[in-house]
Amino acid sequence: MNRKTLVLPAVVGLLAPVLAACGGSDSGSGGGDAIVVGTTDRFSLDGMPAPFDPAYAYDVGAWNIMRQTSQTLMVLPRGDGEPVPEAAEQCGFTDNGNERYACTLRDGLEFANGDPVTAEDVKYSIERVRKIKADTGVAALLSTVDTIETKGDREVIFHLNTADATFPFKLSTPVAGIVNPADYEKDKVRDGFELTGSGPYTMKAEVKGDEMTKAVFTKNPNYKGSLKVNNDKVELVSFADAGAMGDAIDKGDIDVMTRAMTPEQIQNLSKATDGDVDLVEVAGLEIRYLAFNTDASTVKDKAVRTAMAQLINRSELVSAVYGSQAEPLYSMVPAGITGHSNSFFNKYGDPSVAKAKAMLEEADITTPVKLTMHYTTDHYGAATKPEFEHLQKQLNDSGLFDVDIKGTPWEKFQQAERDLEYDVFGMGWFPDFPDADSFIAPFLDKGNTLNIPYSNSQIINDLIPESRGEADRLSAVDSLTEIQNITAKDVPLIPLWQGKQYVATRDDVTGTAYLLNSSSSLQLWELGRGVSG
Repeated sequence: MNRKTLVLPAVVGLLAPVLAACGGSDSGSGGGDAIVVGTTDRFSLDGMPAPFDPAYAYDVGAWNIMRQTSQTLMVLPRGDGEPVPEAAEQCGFTDNGNERYACTLRDGLEFANGDPVTAEDVKYSIERVRKIKADTGVAALLSTVDTIETKGDREVIFHLNTADATFPFKLSTPVAGIVNPADYEKDKVRDGFELTGSGPYTMKAEVKGDEMTKAVFTKNPNYKGSLKVNNDKVELVSFADAGAMGDAIDKGDIDVMTRAMTPEQIQNLSKATDGDVDLVEVAGLEIRYLAFNTDASTVKDKAVRTAMAQLINRSELVSAVYGSQAEPLYSMVPAGITGHSNSFFNKYGDPSVAKAKAMLEEADITTPVKLTMHYTTDHYGAATKPEFEHLQKQLNDSGLFDVDIKGTPWEKFQQAERDLEYDVFGMGWFPDFPDADSFIAPFLDKGNTLNIPYSNSQIINDLIPESRGEADRLSAVDSLTEIQNITAKDVPLIPLWQGKQYVATRDDVTGTAYLLNSSSSLQLWELGRGVSG
């Protein structure tokens, strides 16, 4: 196998919104057979009635289906950076306070069925998300919207209830996908795997039982937007595990495999020197962390949580489980993002049993502390179980904890987590957009996506609004740093590691360097057929 590694530039922050559309890709070619892409993401209706409704869906796998079909006003350009117009012809703040944001739609915009897309449809789509307010927490992304005004068929104006410099980024996410009122009721989610919009593709789901096994994306002839579509058809196939996905690319049944490959697969591909499968490394902002139900009896006392933060050895964990494919993380905001601060290292320093013991003794906590850490068995890759076994060993070897671990399939895990059935649980996070706000607000603002009871009034009422008020993100660093320092002190979450991301591809496929952006957003339109060699 050939090794081809391309690292895209790291994200360094949010720039001011622009009014010009982005240019399309010039690589690859359309036509030919469908390009087949593999994923280990699973799509089930069990406990998730509307996996692809913008008013409901809030996980990276579902969003990667929706991005191909649900058009948004804004989109992130190739190689990341500030969002640019997509369904919009132009967008921008029209005031100095970042509280009035206006967009003009492209002329002649249509849904895939030929119905016109109007400003009223945009208003309907955003208001529908806020009205339904699903328990997934996705509506919180639009919490700064106050009212929406339309002028004619093409102009839509968002009046915000507070300054929000990140609003253009939010309009690039699937929660802001424009839906046809004829297909989506205003107060009810759209059940099943149906998904329609005005994006670059139409989608047909192949279903077995209550699971979608394949999504077939066909180029939308009515699409009008900023993206250049380099193929006519892409099939996204869902595999039970990374091993089955790897076998499929080796046999030529698929052309590309994405998340989530195992560390062993990545290592083997990187070392191989012959064959026709290449490995592409792409800049990534994926993080993993532990979260706490801070009302649960086992971890309600902050001393228990701080002792865990004091004991966990991230470097050892990463080295043992992920090798060079991840880096220790000491804050919820990863390295490469403006506002990153190593707050947990600054607070706790190197792992220390003595310091953790002193914390528990001072709080009169009886040791060993018994608790269970929960993880999902099938959503973040095969290395999740070894990761939790290693965390368990670190905590138990201290003599201060008696930790059990329990794995649960994602379809049940996510609902149990939201229902606060777990005291301690492991999660991954792929940012909604590449800005520090997307690593802070979803967990610490009102209506947090985890539904954890932790709440800090200074963060919610002062620091998050202050940070959002700064269009120059460097000016938001002080507020962002203070948020991270408070998080390290109170420990409602413990960041663990920051990962890289990889794509494996047969060497006649082009555009794979841009298939995933740093937020792990799948951009199938970038793929094309080239010359094998």
